[in-house]
Amino acid sequence: MIWRSQPATAESSSRFARTAAATSAAAAVSAEEPEDSPVAHLELKMRVHQQLLDMMNLAAIDKMAPEEFRREIGEMVRELLAAEQVPLSTKEKSRLVGDILDELLGLGPLEPLLKDHTVSDILVNTHRQVFVERAGQLASTAVRFKDDRHLLRIINKIVADVGRRVDESQPLVDARLPDGSRVNAVIPPIAVDGPLLSIRKFAKMPFSMQRLVDVGALSPEMANILEAIVRGRLNALISGGTGSGKTTMLNAMSRAIDQRERIVTIEDAAELQLQQPHVARLETRPANVEGRGEITQRDLVKNALRMRPDRIILGEVRAGEAFDMLQAMNTGHDGSMSTIHANTCRDALSRLEQMIGMAGIDMSTRSIRGQIASAINVVLQLERASDGKRRLISIHEVTGMEGDIITMNEIFRFQRKSTDADGTVHGHYWATGIRPRFFADLQAKGVQLPPNLFSPDKPLG
Repeated sequence: MIWRSQPATAESSSRFARTAAATSAAAAVSAEEPEDSPVAHLELKMRVHQQLLDMMNLAAIDKMAPEEFRREIGEMVRELLAAEQVPLSTKEKSRLVGDILDELLGLGPLEPLLKDHTVSDILVNTHRQVFVERAGQLASTAVRFKDDRHLLRIINKIVADVGRRVDESQPLVDARLPDGSRVNAVIPPIAVDGPLLSIRKFAKMPFSMQRLVDVGALSPEMANILEAIVRGRLNALISGGTGSGKTTMLNAMSRAIDQRERIVTIEDAAELQLQQPHVARLETRPANVEGRGEITQRDLVKNALRMRPDRIILGEVRAGEAFDMLQAMNTGHDGSMSTIHANTCRDALSRLEQMIGMAGIDMSTRSIRGQIASAINVVLQLERASDGKRRLISIHEVTGMEGDIITMNEIFRFQRKSTDADGTVHGHYWATGIRPRFFADLQAKGVQLPPNLFSPDKPLG
């Protein structure tokens, strides 16, 4: 049983009555609100939740089947509600039982949003306000937390599960949920008005290249060239702004990697969904309370080189690890991939150059650019438009150096034609007519592409 004691029914009823009497003051606080109001519902839920915690044997929960646990909780909640003498319909009681189970086993008010497959992002602005993103558009929800302490408890539950912490000395934290969803939390004193929580949900169904074509993120011809780039082991850099779909594109492209290859992934918060059987996943670690034990992406890139990888996939390049990543690409780890925050393909290479400078390596600008030009073969640019759609708007080939300048050729682009009043973007994908220099190399490696793939005669798709 999950209860700390198992008294007879009469004793149990007496215990419920005493518990209800002990919380009468809290009940009086919420009596001013109609019982079907959001505030009254939250007050009642938190009272019953606390009573359950006081009575439960928490160590026994893990030993019970979920259905058995749900059934016992349901019976207990109904008895507690009877002791509270709160008139509720069957539907309201069922909702309350579900909410309390979410508090005990999940992330409280956020659970319904996490289970909603139409929601891609959850944005909590203090306990009073929760927004979600659906189909690229933000909308407010009726979800609320009781207070900031309630929200902080949920945040601490998330970060503790992955061995991280958040407090006044470390008020910023990146974490992830068990399903891989990316979490960022900010608490006071950094967050002025109260705790802030952002959750980028993990797609339950991994995106394939065909699915990206179906949703209009790129044309079939562009999908063909991307799959060829991966199979031909070209090094790719995926660029774009926040929420533009860089990780989704990386996941989709990775599906073309040969099943026999050993892949090492390196991330701040593990969220890649690789489908191959031979994947070694590495994740950074922040410093502990004493400021020790930090493992950075650069540390992991260096270690990955000792793990006999065929390919290295860096979730996002942000700082000095850029230099080690380029070294890996230039020393036999062809077909490696990474993402970067930048507004254009040219900006992506400029940011990469700046990050190499962060590594503290004494190299001239020309030498750094030479390293980039020899390591990176293809740069992809993604964009999240005003209509919320994420698109691959450009594919550039890095062709080499002319003097001190890295030269690039655009192979495909998205050409915007018009934008409606509601933000809907209209346009077409085009080939520029330039046949990439790597085309012959791909054919030599047995990666066949249609000869008219790069024809600029008509829109693609």
